[in-house]
Amino acid sequence: MDLTNLKARELIAGYKNRDFSVEEVVKTYIDKIEEKDKDINAYVTVCAEEALERAKSVDKKFQDREEMGILSGVPLSLKDNIAVKGVKMTCSSKMLENFIPSYDSVISERIKKSDGIILGKANMDEFAMGASTKTSYFGPSKNPLNRDLVPGGSSGGSAAALAAGECALSVGSDTGGSTRQPASFCGLVGIKPTYGSIPRYGMATLANTFDQAGSLGRDVEDAHLLLKALVGRSQLDATSVGNDSILKEIDYSSGEEAVEFLKDLRIVIPKLYMDLELDPTVKDQYEKAIDLFEKNGAKIEVVPMDSLKYVIETYYILTNGEIAPNMARFDGLRYGHRTDKYENYEEMFRKSRAEGFGDEVKRRIMIGTHILSLEFAKDYYYKALKVRNKIKTEMEEALKKDGMILCPTSPILPPKIDQDISPVEMYKADLFTVPANIAGCPSMSIPMPLVDGLSVGMELTAGRFKDHEMIKAALGFERSVK
Repeated sequence: MDLTNLKARELIAGYKNRDFSVEEVVKTYIDKIEEKDKDINAYVTVCAEEALERAKSVDKKFQDREEMGILSGVPLSLKDNIAVKGVKMTCSSKMLENFIPSYDSVISERIKKSDGIILGKANMDEFAMGASTKTSYFGPSKNPLNRDLVPGGSSGGSAAALAAGECALSVGSDTGGSTRQPASFCGLVGIKPTYGSIPRYGMATLANTFDQAGSLGRDVEDAHLLLKALVGRSQLDATSVGNDSILKEIDYSSGEEAVEFLKDLRIVIPKLYMDLELDPTVKDQYEKAIDLFEKNGAKIEVVPMDSLKYVIETYYILTNGEIAPNMARFDGLRYGHRTDKYENYEEMFRKSRAEGFGDEVKRRIMIGTHILSLEFAKDYYYKALKVRNKIKTEMEEALKKDGMILCPTSPILPPKIDQDISPVEMYKADLFTVPANIAGCPSMSIPMPLVDGLSVGMELTAGRFKDHEMIKAALGFERSVK
């Protein structure tokens, strides 16, 4: 039996039955990473020694019949923008190539308290700016379903590690779809909870009002399990509010009866989405998903949501406006890359940033600086804030009475790694994922059955703090497609 094929909950059951030890499982995962990851490139850093030591201590807790955490013995990967004390945190950038944090993020602290095993830090787009991992300083990750294709991004390494069987669960971050889109490309479940559900302390900031950690699992139950370990307020993050909805129990033992969760469910289809030109495979799978919901008793409503036509422009104006000041802290003085040759502070600052940042990061810093300048802030940034409010209001109206928006997670199939995609084309591919971040709503991607070996994810978005209802609906949908 290949232990890496077991889901997280199956590993936990196996430990309790003494079928295998945590150390045995962790060794199997480390061997698999050593064997496969040179090709997949899912990890930036592997914590083999630390993981084995941790596995031994969790085994001892099992042997002593101590109370176990919710992730007891489950091997995980963390996106490399999440701090783990004593482990390199690079954000896949030359700027932080050798940075080692002296503290744990709230996320890594909660994983340790839950008895999870951190196997390593996963590759990503540089500072989470990208949708393919191609902007990573350490090279792109490959999609385990087809290694000629990208795994998505910016949490592409997290998704690739999980899809390749190099971890049992993975933590990503989601600013505009960075957990859901790679989940879609790699045939996984990816959940972005309501904004504020999971504290962001110790997670490198991209755009403060959009960022939220997310969970990746092989199915809905596994992804929800990880989410439950991470949710809750923290005094270290004033924007964290917790989310009791995520902690509500769901009957996962119900088997195919879970399809009943779809009965009388109100499914909202924005009219704009029906009129879009999508990849033919994506469009076909979207129509099949709508039929499945309807067949199982859901009520389909096509509604006008005209403000959604502005989501891409609004999202990138606002996020780039937040990126520019957030990146100012990387000056080569306090931490991060510092150039070797300089004559004064100004030259050191300029050269360190020029050498430390990749093209996409520089592009977004320049755009953000331009947007926030006194001359243009009124025309761009403040107008975008007004449009954001309009989008949020329209979404709240559409999602009232426990409605949920259904759409494809991505309008395209995963592109080839060597395929040239312009920044504008890459930004447009976020069309379906960014509305949830603009409004702070929970959203998740659930895979359809593979078509020609490729995955197409369907996305459910619910009203704020309706995570429980969304996950229940996703479970019913998952069981209906099997």
